[in-house]
Amino acid sequence: MRVPILILCCATALAACSSPPDPGPVFDNESAAELTCLRHQPQPPGPRYTDESMRSTGETLSLLRYYTAHGRKPFCDGQSPTDTDKQWAQLYVTLGADRANVTALLG
Repeated sequence: MRVPILILCCATALAACSSPPDPGPVFDNESAAELTCLRHQPQPPGPRYTDESMRSTGETLSLLRYYTAHGRKPFCDGQSPTDTDKQWAQLYVTLGADRANVTALLG
């Protein structure tokens, strides 16, 4: 009886070790709506955007489109960009987009 339990425990441990890492949050593109101002991003970019092997073309294009169309707009609350907002804006530039679209966010 002990051998099957031991095998089951080892198999469970191996399965837990082999699960993929959390890809992190999906960028909030505000439903691709036309905007007059920006909302702050609640979480910084994770591997879904920073790890090339995990990137989704659709998710990346959504991020690029958002800042290309709206990156020069102010935040709706009138506040400055947060560190999280700056990380997303820097990712936009890192992906090859025009820094001029997010200069106000990056400072």
